Amino acid sequence: MDGAVTVYPASVAPYFVVSAILFLCGILTILTRRNAIYILLGVELILNAANLNFIAFARYGGLGIDGHIFAIFVIILAASEAAVALAIILQIFNSFGSVDLNETNLMKR
Repeated sequence: MDGAVTVYPASVAPYFVVSAILFLCGILTILTRRNAIYILLGVELILNAANLNFIAFARYGGLGIDGHIFAIFVIILAASEAAVALAIILQIFNSFGSVDLNETNLMKR
């Protein structure tokens, strides 16, 4: 260490702004895309926004390590969700030849 000082933001507001941007990008991705892979990416963006909030509350809210534990839990949940969702997407691709959700309307019957 050669005298480098880590500077943290003075408040939790910058974390909330970045988290809100991530959340809105995730919502817009889910609402505007019909490709199943893009929808999965939108869900991952929303989960990352929640992780950022957990870490910000842990740093500034006096939660101690609880925010980190919640963030690790959400990361594990996101990894398992991605594995299951990718398996479903592969099955949809094998059955219909596309991952476009508009083309898979045969599943409704």
